[in-house]
Formats: sequence, structure tokens, C-alpha cells
Amino acid sequence: MDMVQTEKLIFEYEKRDEEGNVTGTYRAIDQIDLDVKEGQFIAVLGHNGSGKSTLAKHINAILVPTGGTMWVNGKNTREPDELWNVRQSAGMVFQNPDNQIIGTVVEEDVGFGPENLGVPTDEIWQRVEESLKAVGMIEYRHHSPNKLSGGQKQRVAIAGVVAMEPKCIVLDEPTAMLDPAGRKEVLKTVQKLRRNKKVTVILITHYMEEVIDADKIYVMDHGHVVMEGTPREIFARVEELKRYRLDVPQVTLLADTLRKQGLNIPEGILRREELVEALCQLN
Repeated sequence: MDMVQTEKLIFEYEKRDEEGNVTGTYRAIDQIDLDVKEGQFIAVLGHNGSGKSTLAKHINAILVPTGGTMWVNGKNTREPDELWNVRQSAGMVFQNPDNQIIGTVVEEDVGFGPENLGVPTDEIWQRVEESLKAVGMIEYRHHSPNKLSGGQKQRVAIAGVVAMEPKCIVLDEPTAMLDPAGRKEVLKTVQKLRRNKKVTVILITHYMEEVIDADKIYVMDHGHVVMEGTPREIFARVEELKRYRLDVPQVTLLADTLRKQGLNIPEGILRREELVEALCQLN
């Protein structure tokens, strides 16, 4: 079943002058076609201004298309009557957890979403407990979010989304403000949720190492999808990625450099273990 599907999706921002008059439009998304199946881990890459965050906001109907169509769990996001269903199906985790956490106590913040959905009180607390356990934050349930680290806050934000039991979680650069340890912590949490809860995960990021386990990668540039494929297929195209101002995982770059020096190493190396094995097999 398709969890997220787009057909020639277009979104244009209005340009305004200092007095608020519309002076023109800027096309941030230009005829994008996506097909995300239930339970998949999909990554969207792109430099700043590529349109990836604008795309993310369409999945939760924060933005609606100015052209084309976006379906989430079979619901057309342009239909006002479907807005509730769309937002129940797709939960958003943003870059800065401070913009998403509103409670003064962790468990109250996690329970805020289900309460707004009209979930019975007993079930809310059950969901809060399960969600905090799922992200490894149950021991902090009575803490103030202000006392938590960046990685811990982001895990609380994820728990708040999980407690609403969406079928799809969209993470819009969720690790951009975190140190390497915090990034690893959050991604480990997301992968665990995907395995245990069977949710679809769509990760918007510019950190290449975060997407090597994705089922599929879409690369965006100036509102277009310019590359798509598995991580191995995408990272085998090192020079093309560089043209779109994107990096590749360090081990992939090293393998590519060694191959250009004449060593017989496969394309699309993603992990250190793969590179070590390839080097050991050289005569």
C-alpha cells in the first residue's frame, strides 16, 4: 500500500515587497513524483534551498499543493475534510525540539497530542508510557524538558509524535542541531521505532551517514528530484552528488579515491567493513 504518493506536485511561494504586495512567485517544488510504500525508510537529500523541507511540510498538510496532488495514506491533502485524517496518519518531527515541546513535564508533553485527538485518559497514559519506553526516556518522565540535553529533547519530541500513533513519521532535519553522539542516539531511536511499530519513516537530512540504511533515497535540487535509487546506487555516483553540492559518506569517498588510483574496489561502498573486505581481497 502507498503511504505517501505525489503526482506532478508543485508548490509556489508568493514574493512580496516591503509593503506586503505580491510581486511574483517562487517555485520551491516543481512537478515531483514520489511513491513511498507502507513501512519503508525513505531519505530525502538536498542542499539548503533544494525544496526538501517544503516537501516535508506537504506530507503533514502544513502546506498544500499549488499544483499536482499529494496523497497521504490514500487521503488527498488538498481536501479540507481530510485534514484531520492526514495529520493523524503523518506525524512531524522538526529540526529544533524546543519548537515542538510545550509541556513543563516530559510525560505531560508526550500526552498532549493524544489528548488533542480525543483519546480516553487511561489510554493516553498507556500511550505515554509505551512511547517513552520506545525512545528510551521512561526514567525522565517526571523531568522538566528544559533540563534535558538536545538529543534527549529530540527523543521526547519523537515520543510525542509516536504517542499519536501515526502510520508515518516525517523527520525534517531532526539531528541538525545535535552533536555526533546526539545524532546517533536519535537515529537509533527512529530505527527501533520503525522495527517495533512498523511505521513508515521519511527522513529529510543533509548528513550522508544517516541514510545508508534507507530503502530508497531521493535527491532534490531547485525543487526537482534529480536522483533516486538505493543508497548503494546513489553513492556510487560520487561526482554527480558533488555537482549538487552534496557530500558522500567518508568511507565511500575514500573508496572512490582508491578506485581512481587504480585499485579494484567496487562502487558504492557504504561501510568501513565493506572497504576493509574489499582491500583484503586485492592481490
